[in-house]
Amino acid sequence: MKRIALAVSLVVLVFAAASLAQTEFSPRKKSVSVEQELIKLENEWNDAMVRRDVAFLDGILADNWTGTDQDGTFLSKAQFLASLKSGEDVISSEVADEMKVRVYGDTAVVTGRNTFKGKLKGKDTSGQERWTDVFVKRTGLWQCVASHWSRIAAK
Repeated sequence: MKRIALAVSLVVLVFAAASLAQTEFSPRKKSVSVEQELIKLENEWNDAMVRRDVAFLDGILADNWTGTDQDGTFLSKAQFLASLKSGEDVISSEVADEMKVRVYGDTAVVTGRNTFKGKLKGKDTSGQERWTDVFVKRTGLWQCVASHWSRIAAK
């Protein structure tokens, strides 16, 4: 009788451990965490634009980052940061919504919409834009390697 009770206990323990392993380490659970982390980074990026926090942006953007704006103009990381430092690009508010994250291992694509108020070289640029950011996880940290944004036409 003791052997049967021991065998049943062992089977229950094995199934419980397997169930826990699937719950704790499932790919879906991991991607939810990654999604939350990248959405947080995107919101911090917007906050850094308003604060003109060049140091934060320097860290989140890969050295070989390229941005493509609504006119099809390519910007290097150095050009993007120089524009922010110079004060010619001033963002007074920027809020993201409709964000979606797609994770492919150590690469992720984040899309969303920004509503912002700002001026570029003194000209009002306020409005909305759709954007796509591509992130790669390097040495445990997510860095953006490419961005594209397109203006949403005012109705």
